[in-house]
Amino acid sequence: MSDLALYAAIIVTVFALVDPIGGLPFFVALTEGFDVQDRQVVLHRAILTLGAVLTTFALVGRFLFLAFGFTLAAFEVAGGILLFLVAYDMLRGEITRTKLSPSESDPEGRADVGVVPLGIPLLAGPGAISTVMIYEGNAGSDPLVIVATFVAIAIVTVLSYVIFRYGQLILRKIGRVGVNAMTRVLGLMLAAVGVQFVANGILGLFPHL
Repeated sequence: MSDLALYAAIIVTVFALVDPIGGLPFFVALTEGFDVQDRQVVLHRAILTLGAVLTTFALVGRFLFLAFGFTLAAFEVAGGILLFLVAYDMLRGEITRTKLSPSESDPEGRADVGVVPLGIPLLAGPGAISTVMIYEGNAGSDPLVIVATFVAIAIVTVLSYVIFRYGQLILRKIGRVGVNAMTRVLGLMLAAVGVQFVANGILGLFPHL
């Protein structure tokens, strides 16, 4: 795989998992009635949370493998199964249950919806966290993969900011039907990534297959 293809693959995967397009209607609904300043505060905190969480897990992911004693192959299988669940809900045009529980869908009583539930788990959900950990775990000493993962996190964070910043305008332009269509396309791509993760993990667990 060429360097450019590697960067593109990692960026697309992380973007599909973060799925700011699918989370856009939820952001708009949560900030309905907010004035411009309050909406910007929520947006900034959500994006900062997204970038900080993914960067942290990308940095410490390989050390977690050592601390808890599980292998990368086992984590890949678990991550691949998780991606199937995320992709399934995305293909149905829903906010995935692995990213948002029923209790977290109610903003009442929350001091900062920008951090929870927007930053975690709507954007930085378990699927995105496990994926950056897997990429970093697979990187070894390859600086290209290491750099590509952090570049992907940075690009997806910026794209998420732009999409949420102009969210209401985007919804008016493409409508909810357009948002659902784009979410389904991302879900299909994500399902393929899940297949690859599971296949890699099985080969790692059973190298003689």
